[in-house]
Amino acid sequence: HLGGETLPTALACVNPNRQDENGELGHLCAASVTFLMLVEANRQLRAAEATGPDLMALLDLVALATVADVAPLIGVNRALVRQGLKVMARRERPGIVALADAARMNRAPDTYALGFLLGPRVNAGGRIGKADMGARLLATANPQEARDLAQVLDTLNTERRDIETAVRDAALAQATARGLDGPLVWAAGEGWHPGVVGIVAARLKEATNRPAVVIGLDGNEGKGSGRSVAGVDLGASIQRLATEGLLLKGGGHRMAAGLSLTRDQLEPAMARLADLLAKQGAGSTGPADLRLDGLLMPKAATPELVADLERAGPYGQGAPAPRFAFPDVAVSFAKNLSDKHLKVTFTDGLNTRLEAIAFGAMDGPLGPALLAHNGARFHVAGKIEINEWGGRQTVQLRLDDAAPAQS
Repeated sequence: HLGGETLPTALACVNPNRQDENGELGHLCAASVTFLMLVEANRQLRAAEATGPDLMALLDLVALATVADVAPLIGVNRALVRQGLKVMARRERPGIVALADAARMNRAPDTYALGFLLGPRVNAGGRIGKADMGARLLATANPQEARDLAQVLDTLNTERRDIETAVRDAALAQATARGLDGPLVWAAGEGWHPGVVGIVAARLKEATNRPAVVIGLDGNEGKGSGRSVAGVDLGASIQRLATEGLLLKGGGHRMAAGLSLTRDQLEPAMARLADLLAKQGAGSTGPADLRLDGLLMPKAATPELVADLERAGPYGQGAPAPRFAFPDVAVSFAKNLSDKHLKVTFTDGLNTRLEAIAFGAMDGPLGPALLAHNGARFHVAGKIEINEWGGRQTVQLRLDDAAPAQS
C-alpha cells in the first residue's frame, strides 16, 4: 500500500511504495516484498557460510498472494508467478493440494485458478471472523489437517457467496437509486459483512466501469473497500481523505483500497472522493471498451493454439489473456446453469462447433439474450481455453460478450 507521510517507528520500514521511494517495484504485493527480503537475508546467511531455507519452494505462496491481491503481472511479479505456478504444479504443499481438491480443480494451476478457486477459499475464513484458518491451512505439513481445514473453508466459501449475492443486490439497488453516471459508485448498508464488501465493490466496478466503494456499517462506524478502473488511482485518493480527516483511516494501491469511517463522515467523504476521482477522469467514459486481440473462425480454435498462448502467460491483472472475436456464428444450443451461468454451443457456416461458457451471464442481459436465441446469429468475443471433462480435453470459449449479427 501507499506509505503514509509519517513512517512507523521501526528498525527498517520495507515498502516500495514509501513516499520517499523512487524505485520500480511499487507493483509488488506484501508477500512478494517479504519474499525478496528473505532472499536478501538468505544471501547474507550464505556470505556468513550459514545455511538458509529453500526459498524457491515458497514461490507457490507468493504466486497465490500476488494473484489474489490483484497485483499487476508485470516485471518481477510476472517472474514470481510464472515460477510459483510451476512449484504449485508439483503438489507438494498439503494445504494447497487439499484446497485444490476441495475446489474440484481438475486442471493444472493457472492464474484463473489462483484468483477464482483458491484465493477466495483461503480468504473465506476471514470473511466470517475466522481469519487464521487460511494461514493454518497454508502452513500445515499434516495432510489430514489440511483436508479438514480445506473442507471447512470450502463450506465457508459457499456461505460467503450467498452473503455476497444478498449484499451485491442491495448495493446495486442503492447505487442505482443514487445514480450511476458520476465519477464514483458507492453504497453503504447496515450489517454488510466487511469480508464481502471488496468483492461487491469489484462487481459494481465491472457493471458500471467506474470506481466503486462499498461500506458495511456497524454501530457508529463503517468499514469499506473500493475497486478502481484503469487510469484512476483510488489508493492515493483514499489516503488523501484520511490525511484531510474525512476518514478514521484508509489506504491502498491504484486499483484497490480500504477505509474506515464514522457515520457522520460517510456522506462528506464520498462527496470528496467523487471530486478527487473526477479530477483523474473517472466517470468521463461510457461502458468499458472490449479490447480484441484478433479474429478467429471456430475451426482455428485448436488445442495447439491454446498451448501456444499459454506458453506466453501467465495472464492476469495488467497482462490480460488474448481475447478473440468469432464473427457471425449461430447459437445451436444454450443451457441455463443454476440460474447464474450459461453453457452455449455456436456453429459457423461450415457447421464447425465452438463450445462456450459464460460465467455470471444470467445476472445481466447477455445470458437471457443467448438463451432466447431461436438459432439467431451473433458476433461473440472471449478467451479460448482447454476444458477438461470426463477425461476429455476440448477447446472452450470463455465468453465475455456478444452482439447480434446484422443480416
